[in-house]
Amino acid sequence: MGFTSLAGIVNCLKVLQCQRSCLLVAIDGLGGAGKSTLAQLLEQQLKTLGWIVAVVKHDDFYLPSNQRKNQQAEAIGRDFDWERLRHQVLLPIRRGGTAHYQRYDWGTDVLAEWHTISDSGVVLVEGVYTMRRELTDLYDLKIWVECPRAIRLARGIARDGEKARPVWEQDWMPKEDCYVKTHLPHERADLFVNGEASHLSMGAPS
Repeated sequence: MGFTSLAGIVNCLKVLQCQRSCLLVAIDGLGGAGKSTLAQLLEQQLKTLGWIVAVVKHDDFYLPSNQRKNQQAEAIGRDFDWERLRHQVLLPIRRGGTAHYQRYDWGTDVLAEWHTISDSGVVLVEGVYTMRRELTDLYDLKIWVECPRAIRLARGIARDGEKARPVWEQDWMPKEDCYVKTHLPHERADLFVNGEASHLSMGAPS
């Protein structure tokens, strides 16, 4: 597995830009791998180059708890409303239209305000399960962020507190492991990024 720098991702997007007016980019990886950090750095870098960039977060597409109860216990990523991501964002952009999606609000556990994304520039879709097999064909570029389990867990505990350790170890991480084994997102990736570093190399796009 060869890792790509931020500059390498930008160069790939420059090539793809000649093919479509709006590029859909998936940034997937397991919890704590560094997906959000990569998305932020990539957004900043592209904006300095004059690109229009929108970031769509996986966390905005969770199901409200009253809908999660109806999901099958063995379903992969059953809390994640991938169908809403597909129909509200990915398909409209792929067809050259404007996307409108409703954000899930974690504080109130309901779908909140609507967001609009134009069909120009780059749309970065980041989060676990965003490269599940039902979605991968809709992306122009698929990035997998790789990071050792121990580091990911340590980051999760640092963010959520020691009280969250059982949730990480007994719930979230086993579910994500099942996702990787079942959907093989890393095998569908076009590029790999090393999420182990404390910060990703900005590089110098050529």
